[in-house]
Amino acid sequence: MDRQSLTARPSTALSGKVRAPGDKSISHRALILSALAVGEGRIDGLLESDDVLATAAAVAAMGAETERLGPGVWRVVGQGGLRQPDGIIDCGNSGTAARLLMGAVAGYPIAVRFDGDESLRGRPMARVSEPLVLMGARVSADRLPLTVGGGGHFGAPLNAVQWTSRNASAQVKSAILLAGLRADGVTSVTEPSASRDHTERMLPLFGVEVQRDGLTAAVGGGQALSATDLSVPGDPSSAAFPLAAALLIPGSRVTVEGVMLNPARTGLFETLVEMGADLTIANRREQGGETVGDITARGSRMRGVEVPPERAASMIDEYPILAALASAAEGPTIMRGLEELRVKESDRIAGTAAMLRACGAIVEEEPAGLIVQGQARAPSGGGRVETHGDHRLAMSALVLGLAASRPVSVDRPDMIATSFPGFVDLMTGLGAQMGPS
Repeated sequence: MDRQSLTARPSTALSGKVRAPGDKSISHRALILSALAVGEGRIDGLLESDDVLATAAAVAAMGAETERLGPGVWRVVGQGGLRQPDGIIDCGNSGTAARLLMGAVAGYPIAVRFDGDESLRGRPMARVSEPLVLMGARVSADRLPLTVGGGGHFGAPLNAVQWTSRNASAQVKSAILLAGLRADGVTSVTEPSASRDHTERMLPLFGVEVQRDGLTAAVGGGQALSATDLSVPGDPSSAAFPLAAALLIPGSRVTVEGVMLNPARTGLFETLVEMGADLTIANRREQGGETVGDITARGSRMRGVEVPPERAASMIDEYPILAALASAAEGPTIMRGLEELRVKESDRIAGTAAMLRACGAIVEEEPAGLIVQGQARAPSGGGRVETHGDHRLAMSALVLGLAASRPVSVDRPDMIATSFPGFVDLMTGLGAQMGPS
């Protein structure tokens, strides 16, 4: 594939069954917690994206033994903690890797230098460094590259903290809880609204007691992790793209199997149902501490809605694809409370607005939101979208191009592999017309 251009062309009805790629958030956590544990564990369904592979390389550099046994199947042997790496830990494009590893490192007597790509270097780290410094760690800067000096490295263990977050962020919460495992006393995090709770769900699988009370999660220091086997459920953020394509193209019927249905991640599906989307969920079951199910989407005529701002945390990564769907709905779709999108892999508010305009859609950008004026049909397309290296903007534009009247191209399609390797093959397997320009 030409690394510089990928095009989606108007397509007829999509059909088929596919399996969602492993959840990226859970894949990161599975590797990190396995590295902190004592003993050998097996991870099935690991998402082998660029972001997750960066985390795998990082934990290996800090003492864990990692081995890929087959596609998505990994063996991890933890040493009960982290060791001083020989070089810099490169987190690539992954904010999850950087922030969670900063919290994990903070509990050990090591000093680790973190870096990442241009996009990650621009993302704020003060929201993590501030509580870690309060606990007794040393953090050299508020953006990458930076060095984290952990507890014991400067002569004193970490102190427990009762932290009240200004924003609902699972990355910040997880970083503090991971540091709290090595602190004196009970460390708690209270959020203004609920964020993803994958860390709180996964820690007990490793034998760690987690206290949860409303919007507060807490762990006691000094708890050891015991290795365990994990099965990673399908990623709802990735499943959103083939499902959205099916909704946009009349006559389509697509089923994505094994999608995680954690309530902290299903805001997009709730919103789509409110818009009139034909979505059904079958075969609910438990996998890896999470509920999963098989989601079927059929071509639908949808209407615009106002998305409750408090729902943002449960669908923060899905606003670009929701905006693409909204452009084909009837009437306006109002999305607010999206401040966090300004500091994602790109400025996703500006990037989403520009993507829609390039495709012929009508959109109004607000400081913390978007208003998309749906025209009851897919926009004309015909544009070339600058993705600013953002994988979700690229996939959203390509999905929209399948339903538009003219092709849509994106630059830098190689970035899609940060979260969804195999995206093009999966989509073309369903009948999508997508390939190099």
